[in-house]
Amino acid sequence: MLRAPVGDRRLDILEWLKDPAAHFPPQRHADLVEDGVTAATVAAKLGVRRSVADTHLGLLAGIGLLRTKRIRRRTYYRRDEVRIAEVARLFEKGW
Repeated sequence: MLRAPVGDRRLDILEWLKDPAAHFPPQRHADLVEDGVTAATVAAKLGVRRSVADTHLGLLAGIGLLRTKRIRRRTYYRRDEVRIAEVARLFEKGW
């Protein structure tokens, strides 16, 4: 996890996903809070191509900070609050 750079965009994504209803428009087939947001939605907010958003979201999901959920043919991303709290405790303890 520590080898993956966390850039500003990834920190923005994590911050936006704390309160997705405040940062993203409503979705047709999924609840923003319970299911998460799609890469296309994040790409629009960041102003980048979907593939770029996919890379950021995939990295965050890969290190366990985001959970994924498939609905129809789309992947939705939301924060894994338990994992984020565990990581925060590790840093507070100084390892």
